Amino acid sequence: MRKKEFTSFDVAAATRELKETIVNSYINNIYQSDGKTLLLKLHKTNKPPLNLILEAGRRLHLTSYTLEKPAIPPTFCMALRKYLRNAWLTDIEQYEFERVLVCSFRTKENKLQFVLELFGDGNIILVDENGKILQALNYKRMRDRSILRGEVFQFAPSIGKNPLKVSRQELKEGLKSLGDVEVVRAIVRFLSIGGVYAEEALLKAGVDKTKLCSALNEKEVYAIFDCLQGLLSQVVSGVLEPCIVLDEGDSFVDVVSLRLKRYEGGEFKLQPYSSFNEALDEFYVRVTAVEKALTGVEVDQFKREAERLKRIVANQEKAVVEAELNASRDKQIGDAIYAHSGEVQALLDRFSSARQNGKEWDVIVSEVLSEEKASIKPSDLFESFDARRLIINVCTDNLRFGLNLRKSLFENAAEFYEFGKKAKQKLAGAKTALDDSSKKLAEVETKIREAEALEQAKPAETIEELGKLRIKHKKWFEKFRWFVSSDGFLVVAGKDAVSNEVLVKKHAELGDVVFHADITGAPFVVIKTDGKQPTEQVLTEAGEFAATFSRGWREGFGSIDVYWVKPEQLSKTGPTGEYVAHGAFAVYGKRNWMRNVPLKVAIGVNVEKDNEISLIGGPIDAVKVKAKTYVVIGPGDFAGKELLTQILRFLSEKMPRELREKILKISIEEIREFVPYGVGKILES
Repeated sequence: MRKKEFTSFDVAAATRELKETIVNSYINNIYQSDGKTLLLKLHKTNKPPLNLILEAGRRLHLTSYTLEKPAIPPTFCMALRKYLRNAWLTDIEQYEFERVLVCSFRTKENKLQFVLELFGDGNIILVDENGKILQALNYKRMRDRSILRGEVFQFAPSIGKNPLKVSRQELKEGLKSLGDVEVVRAIVRFLSIGGVYAEEALLKAGVDKTKLCSALNEKEVYAIFDCLQGLLSQVVSGVLEPCIVLDEGDSFVDVVSLRLKRYEGGEFKLQPYSSFNEALDEFYVRVTAVEKALTGVEVDQFKREAERLKRIVANQEKAVVEAELNASRDKQIGDAIYAHSGEVQALLDRFSSARQNGKEWDVIVSEVLSEEKASIKPSDLFESFDARRLIINVCTDNLRFGLNLRKSLFENAAEFYEFGKKAKQKLAGAKTALDDSSKKLAEVETKIREAEALEQAKPAETIEELGKLRIKHKKWFEKFRWFVSSDGFLVVAGKDAVSNEVLVKKHAELGDVVFHADITGAPFVVIKTDGKQPTEQVLTEAGEFAATFSRGWREGFGSIDVYWVKPEQLSKTGPTGEYVAHGAFAVYGKRNWMRNVPLKVAIGVNVEKDNEISLIGGPIDAVKVKAKTYVVIGPGDFAGKELLTQILRFLSEKMPRELREKILKISIEEIREFVPYGVGKILES
């Protein structure tokens, strides 16, 4: 059975991790993907963005996947943005070991609390510093409290005692007071923990979960208490062993913060994770995606319809067989009446004449039966007589039927022939109905097979697509222009004055090499050597990169001079105190020149595993060692969409047929990144 809801242990473990991760971050923005799910984009100085997902009544965890966002934010989301955008998250706590999370925020004006309820249908409530409700996902009046704007917020009454505050003696007395209740039910009722962890404590304590509380001895109660405290201690102290539980078919069953005894053995497999939040993210993202994928796949409904049709077909087949038998039998009876017309007529006359002579029916029957014993022919047919209906029941040729005393022999025969005709008509109708039902059954069974195939395929396709939704945090150099040289060096270039300044000041280190074209309006280009001696190849490629993205491209130059220096030769202080503009540096000492460097750049298609494709760009030698195909462009007059579309078409034409469609789906904006100044012309492919 797949996990349906968060337990109080899950809330405790997730909160323990989140406290270390997201406290002292601030909210960049808030999104609401559906009626119950929020995404908080959090930021911490010098840390990658954090995305906290909260789903009322279901889950809470950091996510590394993108969440689908509606074009128009819902009203509740807009209200939260009004109060919480740019607020600092100062604390996060679990309330009384319940399935309730409380986040505390500080804004310029006041302090706010954000309450996430993970029980029942769930709720999300924003509370001001006076404890009054500002906003709620769901407003409602209840017997024990109300969630209404302007009212003082009250937590839902606890379902049990806080297990962190219960003593050994209190547990003993609490279980004893529940008498003839099974111990597993009693623990769930007495403490704020779910059935999974109540069972786990009993498994570890070696106590049968169905044992009645009245039958527990002191030693067993104390063992249960110690095992519970052991589980609680692990979660509270953060000694977690997070994993996803899979069944034999590799379907997700549960996600837990601790390795549980209930999942030991060959029936289940455990997939470990470095953090509980990561495990929760993988579990719920996949489970939710599969649930959405299966929306509309009505396998069970089709199966129920198939069972109904099977019953109908079975009844109709029975009706067809009966109709066939009846049609055949009635004709045989008609034939038998004519075949034994003498005996039949004699029997009819025997009853009619005896009655005319004033004899009672029972007397007539007795006489006929006595005649049968005397082997008189007419009586050979006779079996019984129905005086009320005036029917003589006879048997001949292994056929039993009734003769109507009110009718002649010919009328009796004609009646059975008529019955036979009606049975044949009924048979035709029954066969038509059977054919119709059989066709419907075949159609439904086809739908079942298709739905079952879809049930298998859609989740698999969805899970495969999930990889594309994973948020890829950019590495530092991805904020700049960059490429990896044909011999493995990382080469990074500025995009503008600001990035030039940052690149040289923050990322150029001793041992690195810095390039610049001999023209105003050119990027600084840095070879990251990581302590290695740069090769002639990387120096050549970095020089080409510096030349290509200089203003010389826009001016239509065919080549340009480039020089390189060490980072320590660059300074923000010019000679005799001259002003050095932002993004520029004064160069001291010897410059190493590369003359007449051609302005060319290559754009290629890299084919990764599973035929996934990506674009790469840079010097020709660097691109061609990695690309399946590439084009070379130089300065020219083609611009914008015209040029970018040409490049995309050239790339697709050189690729295998099965990859062309993928390439043509690439946005031309991805190509623009590799084209200096967005202008040029294709030189070769």
